[in-house]
Amino acid sequence: MSWEWFNIIGTVAFVISGAVIAMEEEYDLLGVIVLGMATAFGGGILRNILLGIPLTAFWNQGTLFTIALVSMLIVFVLPHKYIGYWNRWGLFFDAVGLSAFAIQGAMYATQMNYPLSATIVAAVLTGIGGGIIRDVLAGRKPLVFKEEIYAVWAMVAGVAVGLKWATSIPELYALFSAIIVCRMVSVYRGWKLPRRSLRPTPTPSSAPRPLNNRM
Repeated sequence: MSWEWFNIIGTVAFVISGAVIAMEEEYDLLGVIVLGMATAFGGGILRNILLGIPLTAFWNQGTLFTIALVSMLIVFVLPHKYIGYWNRWGLFFDAVGLSAFAIQGAMYATQMNYPLSATIVAAVLTGIGGGIIRDVLAGRKPLVFKEEIYAVWAMVAGVAVGLKWATSIPELYALFSAIIVCRMVSVYRGWKLPRRSLRPTPTPSSAPRPLNNRM
């Protein structure tokens, strides 16, 4: 499997995610297109900036643009009952996009002979960058930084590709599937990274005292 296939898989998965969120926020057709495109291609743009790839290469993706636009238009005209299935399958397709884009970003870096550190960052930016841009444009807090283990699986993909653990077609297929499984397991098991809040916690003394009713 070449990186082109990962690109197609990730584009379709993420563009649908962006389009559905745009419709949930009651955006018009232009908003749906903008949010879908940002979700599908935002991470790749950030990766290209990191790796020093000319931004003009972004516009040499006519086929992907067509696939993304057709996918969004199909979602836009679907009846509500079919779009409702996204609530059931959305997490899975998001995991598909994460895995596909993370591997694709890592492969870009290794093909350009970047070190492991750059490969990991490229995998993370490609895998989660579009989702962060999507949430920001939709006025939502990026869940990748708060709710669930997400970027960690993109880092795993970067390590596996950067250390040459996955180079052949079967190995890349296996890595692609493993990242999806790990992501879904982490969602259903509720795995989260450690978090520390600086908000003051209420103390018993600060809680309001009940009034004593005296007769």
